[in-house]
Parts: sequence; C-alpha cells; structure tokens
Amino acid sequence: MRALVTGGASGIGRATAELLRSRGWSVAVLDRAGGVPDGVLFLEADVTDGAAVQAAVGEAAARLGGLDVLVNNAGVGAQGTVEENSDDEWRRVFEVNVFGIVRVSRAALPYLRESPAAAIVNTCSVAATAGLPNRALYSATKGAILSLTMAMAADHVAEGIRVNCVNPGTADTPWVQRLLDAAEDPEAERAALEARQPMGRLVSAAEVAEAIAYLASPEAASTTGTALAVDGGMQGLRLRR
Repeated sequence: MRALVTGGASGIGRATAELLRSRGWSVAVLDRAGGVPDGVLFLEADVTDGAAVQAAVGEAAARLGGLDVLVNNAGVGAQGTVEENSDDEWRRVFEVNVFGIVRVSRAALPYLRESPAAAIVNTCSVAATAGLPNRALYSATKGAILSLTMAMAADHVAEGIRVNCVNPGTADTPWVQRLLDAAEDPEAERAALEARQPMGRLVSAAEVAEAIAYLASPEAASTTGTALAVDGGMQGLRLRR
C-alpha cells in the first residue's frame, strides 16, 4: 500500500506516517518543514499553494509507484468567539483546513482512481459535532470538513474510492501543548481539558493514528461516508459526576 499524509511532520500526521510505515506501507509526507520518520519520503509544500500541491502529489505518486491512500491531516487551530477573529484570520484558517483538503484531494484523485483499494481519510474533530467555547472559527472549518467528507464519499463511491474522517477529541499534540504553554495556569488548563473528556485524559496521537490506519486499510473495504470518533467519549457520553 502507498500513502500520502499531509501535515505528517508532527502530531497526528507523524504518528500516522510512523504507523503505516511500520506496517510495511510506502509512505510520503507533505508538510511545510520538519523531519519525518526513517524510510518515509518527505515532500515540502504548503497546502495553500495549489501549484506546489500539484507538483508534490505528482512527485509522491511517481516515487511511490502510485497512490492508494490520501490522509488529509494538515491543519491549523484557532481560538475565539465569532467576533474575536478578523476576516483575514477566517480566510487563513479556511485556506489551510478546508481548501487545503480540496487542493490535495483534487491533485490525488487521478492517481487514486488507478488503485484497487483507494481511500481518503480526513482529520476532522469533535468540534464539528459538539459546541465548544472559544472555538467558533476552528469549529466552522471542522464542520465543513465533516460535510465535505460525506459529499466526497457520495461522489466517489462508484469509482471505488472510500472517503471517511476521524473526529478526535482534544489530543496531546504539539499544538495543544502550545495552547497550554500560553495559558495563565497551564496545569489548571490541562486538568480542565482532561476533565472535559469522560475518560479523564487527553487523546494520544497514536490512538488517532490507529483509527486513521483502520479507515485507510483494505480491511475497512465496506466503510465509507463515516466519521469515527476518537474522543474519550466526549461527544456521546453524559456522565453524572
């Protein structure tokens, strides 16, 4: 199997690239910068640059001998209510989180159509399905990804291309750590984030990677148009404390 992972130099993307490589897959990572695991092909590109994306996806397909799987993981975060981010910030985050998926998927589809086991997995979020405070912009992009996933699944099922997404809860990633570092009381903020998830801890990048790998694999051949929650019960459980 041959996979391209965007945003694969850190966090969930890196964990996914490492996991797929450990299972014997040929893996390429598309990211702006950063190192990648041994045996993984690194391609430098920004998902907001259409020409760079087209070139990088073409190079990945050429060097891997084709593409079977695309993992659209590249994304950025945002904080604030609906009135606390400028129009430019709204455009910037949508450019990466939503239009980035559009650009990379559009470039990869011709290669995926040649695969007997093609799949696309998008990294979405529990923010698409649960109202979280101070996440208006971020949640809007993830809601768009959820809808886009379902529409793509419908569009491409007849071509043999499965499209699914994962919905992580708050994950223990470098981006979340930066948020904690910037908080007035990082320990209290981390405790609050952990308490918000019924299992009482943050989701690990490795756990999300396992879900992505399942959806990407031929073993999930009958799964398409699905959002797989990896959120410690955050979306569905209502516990009495």
